[in-house]
Amino acid sequence: MKHQIKITVNEDLYELSVEPKRTLLEVLREDLDLTGTKQGCDNGECGACTVILAGQPVNSCLVLAVEADGKEVLTIEGLADGSSLHPLQEAFIQYGAVQCGYCSPGMILTAKALLDENPNPSEVEIKKAIAGNLCRCGAYSKIVKAILSVAQKG
Repeated sequence: MKHQIKITVNEDLYELSVEPKRTLLEVLREDLDLTGTKQGCDNGECGACTVILAGQPVNSCLVLAVEADGKEVLTIEGLADGSSLHPLQEAFIQYGAVQCGYCSPGMILTAKALLDENPNPSEVEIKKAIAGNLCRCGAYSKIVKAILSVAQKG
C-alpha cells in the first residue's frame, strides 16, 4: 500500500505516492532524478548519500521517504544559487578536494550543516563533523582545508 507524501526538495514541493519501505535516497535518485546524492554502502557507514533534512545532515539511505513527509530536504543540486556555486563548492574545487568526486556531495552538505550551526569551527570540530563521510581517495586534508577556508571567510 502506497503512502502520499509531500516533501520540499531544494525549495520545490513534490507530492509523491511511495511504498512505505522506500528510502529517501531511492526517492531522490529514482523518482526526482536528483542523482547528485550518491548511493554508497546502503547502511549509513559511508556518508555518500548525505542530504540535509529539516536542517540536519542525514544518511538518506537510512531515512524512509515517509519520514520526510512535510519536511524540507536540501541536496547538492539545490546548494548552488543558479549558475553561482556555493562557497563550499568553490572551495572544494580551489583546494583540490574533489578527486574522484563521489564523496563530495555528502561532504559538502555535511560541511554546510556544520557551518550553519557553527560558522567558525576549529580543525578538530571539522574533522569530527565529517567523520561519518568516507573519502576513498584520501583527500581528507584538502577537504578540511577547503572547509576551513570558507569558515575563515565567514
